Amino acid sequence: MDLYASGERLEVIAEEDTETEQDPETSEDNLYKGDESGIADRFQRFSVETNESLRFEPYVPSDEEDQGPLKQFSGKPVDGDDVFEEEVPGARRPGVARTPVKGLLCDDGSESTDAFCTECMTPIEKTGHHKSHRVMQVPKAAEEIKNVLCQSMHKLEEQITQMENFAGHLEEIFITVEENFGRQEQNLEQHYNDVIQTLTQRYDERASGLEDEKKVKLEALYTQLVDCGKSLDVSKELIEAAQEVHRNEDKLAFLEAVIPTIDRIKDFTKEELDLKLSASMEFENSAVDLSDVKQMMESINIVPAPSAPVINPQVPNSASSTSVRVCWSLFSDDTVEYYELHYRPVLEDTTAEDSQLTEESQVKVKETYRTVTDLLPNAQYEFWVTATNTTGISPASEKAMYMTVPSPPVIKPRECASCPTAALIRWESGNTNPVDSYTVELTETSEETTDGSTVTESVVAIPTCECLVQLQTGRRYCITVRAVNIGGPSERSEPVFVHTVGTFFHLLEDTAHPCLSISEDGFTMFYADEDLPISDMIFSDNTFARCVAVLGELIPVRGTHYWEVEVEDSTEFRIGVAYEDTQRNSYLGGNNTSWCMRHIVTPSRHKYEFLHNGWSPDIRITIHPQRIGVFVDYDRGKLSFFNAILSQHLHTFECHFLHYVHPCFALDNPGALTVHNGIEAPDCVWFT
Repeated sequence: MDLYASGERLEVIAEEDTETEQDPETSEDNLYKGDESGIADRFQRFSVETNESLRFEPYVPSDEEDQGPLKQFSGKPVDGDDVFEEEVPGARRPGVARTPVKGLLCDDGSESTDAFCTECMTPIEKTGHHKSHRVMQVPKAAEEIKNVLCQSMHKLEEQITQMENFAGHLEEIFITVEENFGRQEQNLEQHYNDVIQTLTQRYDERASGLEDEKKVKLEALYTQLVDCGKSLDVSKELIEAAQEVHRNEDKLAFLEAVIPTIDRIKDFTKEELDLKLSASMEFENSAVDLSDVKQMMESINIVPAPSAPVINPQVPNSASSTSVRVCWSLFSDDTVEYYELHYRPVLEDTTAEDSQLTEESQVKVKETYRTVTDLLPNAQYEFWVTATNTTGISPASEKAMYMTVPSPPVIKPRECASCPTAALIRWESGNTNPVDSYTVELTETSEETTDGSTVTESVVAIPTCECLVQLQTGRRYCITVRAVNIGGPSERSEPVFVHTVGTFFHLLEDTAHPCLSISEDGFTMFYADEDLPISDMIFSDNTFARCVAVLGELIPVRGTHYWEVEVEDSTEFRIGVAYEDTQRNSYLGGNNTSWCMRHIVTPSRHKYEFLHNGWSPDIRITIHPQRIGVFVDYDRGKLSFFNAILSQHLHTFECHFLHYVHPCFALDNPGALTVHNGIEAPDCVWFT
């Protein structure tokens, strides 16, 4: 059978040997079985740093190493440049017999020296006595043995990790033995104090015995720790040696040096790790013969006083507006008769010294939990706990902060707005302490039913005191708000009811000219007959200064909006829309940020203008409208005005709004305007 490699052309003269098959379990070639990832770029190199764990870095082949195309053969990657077929040692492919090599010849007839016997672990020039062995090219042999070395290093790495963990565990045991010894010594001192004069000698003997026991334990643990350190040093030395061999680019030199290294690693890893503690952490509590002082005690009670409990941090939804559930834990070795839970409120703007003067409350508890009641809503409390048994009282635990849930928020109906597809809800926190978030709850209702007890949708994790909620058109909703902190959600706020049939808004009184008055319900504006002296007028940056006007708060949702304004025959007015930043010292319609319908009363007729940027088309309206409809369509870029009573179209602005607009209203002479909103748009608006 002739095989040709792309790099070197070699001829292998082989003969089939089908008489015997090796058992994969007993074959010596099993040593070189690699997993499916056994290629060079899966190797890892070790780097050793002082006083740190070993760290692995990916092996990156150099530019000089020819990787060659890879092909899959016998379940493992094989370099496409290989002349020899690789087989899993001791096994063969179905229907193919193992083929021993009889000779290794180049094209010119000379024998090749670029070969390696994996059974003899030596380079070969002649294959006469290697004919039944597994022979391959030196680069491929180096790669395969690198696999073996890598696997050995991985095994050694696992042992190092185990030893490092065990060394850390030994250090912890060291500390625990010291602590346990200290506690035992304190117990002896405490119980012998009552009879110190008669038991001094026995106390010294017992203390000396404990000291000796401690010494024996610590010496044994220290010896084991030193041995573990020596094993770690040897392991790191082997890793460094293996790493040095692994970096050798000379393949023959690598093969000559790798075998002793692998043998050393194998010999070292064959030794079973001793990970069993050589000393116990506990000390013997031997009974003391007190027969000569039976009148004082039958025996010494060695139950220690409890250690400090550990109070748990507050878990979510563990409180109500007036109560919190507090939990803590204790070491399992401690004996406790009862606990004392202490708490006091943490007031705002108080220093640590002032908080110590706050009145403290306490309650006696048998369990490791307690629900504390009669607390203030949305208040922060400081809790700590002590444990008590017959010996004494433990130190106090660390202090933990718990909070009751907030008070219900207060919805501000005068600042809420809606449209057929959404609602803008605003509220006040109603709490002095900050809350984590708010939850808005929606319930669909009907005209007959206004019960909002069944929540159909919730909007959670709202960080501020307002929320824009998407709704469905033509529905009735009951909307409530809850405040949320670590303790849980508050009770529901008083509800606000929204009917999504039309646009609903209130007038923004902070934008109104000082001469303009707003009715209590927020929908009618008045311009009184008497002139207000300039000295009595109070202006701000947000109020209109020249035009007696006011803005309304239209919900910031694109789509369509409709409302109506009731007017009087003798009233001169301006009705329309404007951007929020429209100039306050100019007239509505006189700039490029406002659009309006203007009514002027002349001796001969009622004159109407449709103003934007100071310009109006020449339009005559013969029937004076008593109720004017305003329709905003963001999608189509239209602002339309209608005689709402006659369903008559008056005028339409073609304007693609760059920003959200606000309804605007102005009175050019004394009079009144009344806004009607929350009503459904008539059919006539859809045909403009």
